[in-house]
Amino acid sequence: MIRKFGTYALAIISLLPIVSVAQPMPVLTHHVREANLNGEARLVGDLPSNQVMSLDVVLPLQNQAELNAFLMALYDPNSLSYRQFLSVQEFTERFGPSQETYDAVVIFAKANGFAVTGGSRDGMEVQIRGPVSMVEAAFHVTMGTYQHPTEDRIFYAPDREPTTNLPFPLWHISGLDNYSTPHPMLVKKSDYAQTHGISPEEVVTHATTGSGPSASFLGSDMRAAYYGGSALTGAGQNLGLFEYLGTDLTDLETYFSNVGQTNNVPITFLSTDGTSTACVHTKAGGKCDDTEQTLDMTQAIGMAPGLASLVMYIGSTDTAIISAMTSNSPLPTTIGCSWGWTPADPTTLDPYFQRMAAQGQTFFVASGDDSTWTKSGKAEAWPADDANIVSVGGTDLTTAGPGGAWMSETAWIDSGGGISRDKIKIPSWQQLAGVINSSNEGSMKYRNGPDVSANANFTFYTCADQKACLANEYGGTSFAAPMWAGYIALVNEQLAANGKSPAGFINPTIYAQNVTARYSRDFHDITSGTSGSYSAVTGYDLVTGWGSPKDGLITTLAH
Repeated sequence: MIRKFGTYALAIISLLPIVSVAQPMPVLTHHVREANLNGEARLVGDLPSNQVMSLDVVLPLQNQAELNAFLMALYDPNSLSYRQFLSVQEFTERFGPSQETYDAVVIFAKANGFAVTGGSRDGMEVQIRGPVSMVEAAFHVTMGTYQHPTEDRIFYAPDREPTTNLPFPLWHISGLDNYSTPHPMLVKKSDYAQTHGISPEEVVTHATTGSGPSASFLGSDMRAAYYGGSALTGAGQNLGLFEYLGTDLTDLETYFSNVGQTNNVPITFLSTDGTSTACVHTKAGGKCDDTEQTLDMTQAIGMAPGLASLVMYIGSTDTAIISAMTSNSPLPTTIGCSWGWTPADPTTLDPYFQRMAAQGQTFFVASGDDSTWTKSGKAEAWPADDANIVSVGGTDLTTAGPGGAWMSETAWIDSGGGISRDKIKIPSWQQLAGVINSSNEGSMKYRNGPDVSANANFTFYTCADQKACLANEYGGTSFAAPMWAGYIALVNEQLAANGKSPAGFINPTIYAQNVTARYSRDFHDITSGTSGSYSAVTGYDLVTGWGSPKDGLITTLAH
């Protein structure tokens, strides 16, 4: 997308802000919300000029056409490049910003008065901090405050698309608005009951076969149901969790202590942009809820109890978090994300998703807990409908007993899925014959989701907020995404033992294999149950995807 401007770029930047380029350069992604464009968001006033803002300036990829061709060959079993993944540094040299271009953005930021607070060339971002007046001057916008059209709050946003006096385009500027508040993909049984006008006792949970209190499921139960073996533990593998809030490890310790288990996985908190990694819920006023963060860890560790490391990547902006996940050492080769939010532009993270695919990383995203995806409202599930990630839906699982084998599974009634409302083009692997048909009612034009699924019903044991732990109270695809991240750690361990590279982006592989006889060996095909507009059917469907994993999938993916 961009060229290496070298000394020319530096010469131009060194003159800023004395000299400006003739025509302001646009940013390649959108930043103005639809609600601002159509007038649904009423202007309230100006954002105070002295209010300090933290922004993440993202640089675009270069050699995009070459990258697209490289990725196609990388996931083609018949190619000599199959699974020949790049290191972080190799990707940067071939497809990331040049050193000259990156330096030019840093100089631009400093010349406009900003403090550079973080970022890296490998991460393709420069984190900056400064007052609104600087933001408005540097990016040629006016920052206003607006009445949110669907929520009882005021948000801030720019009045137009940002531009710069740089001689090349930027990819995105994160932090210019707070229109969308990230939310975890979990749901409380009592809240679900209230929404549907029933009592909590009427919610069917099938919570009768778990190893935890009141027969609730533990992470280890999910390992027994979906893997069933003992040889693979995720040894040597590094797993990452995408989080917008920190956590309190006391809650994780309480969880394992209460169920008579021990956690042997080293856990690290990494603040990607200065966001606090602490999360304490106290009567004195601290109201940070770490339910999501703690359950993410219990499900990932439960599936892969021998991980070399688990890193909680914590931040306030999506680009800062995912930038760290694609450049940190050790690099997480399997990642879980149980958060949903609505960006101004759904292509914002695509350069990072492509980077993950090129580096052999697998990124799982919870598909949501509000049934069929809609254009607006609670059921909007981005990034779960992005074509470059693995979208994870929900099921209702029954096992043979505590710590027992898989017995049966049906679709979870609130599993997120459907056809992309962001109008993301259908990827090639969903166009394969046998995937989309009249039975599953999928689209041949837009991306369909989810891709896979796992248990998400109100059947889990959870500990959070330094309070008494709960049994069979929480559910959601929040549980399923880190579960799958742990499962792929087992796959990657087997691949490493076979002298091979990690699995990487698994969608091209599983879609091609699941239209063959391998499907029945690799997945539990969920054929019963309904969520919103769609039902589980034989084969692929828009409620459970291909279904939940069997142990045979490890052999298939490690081939």
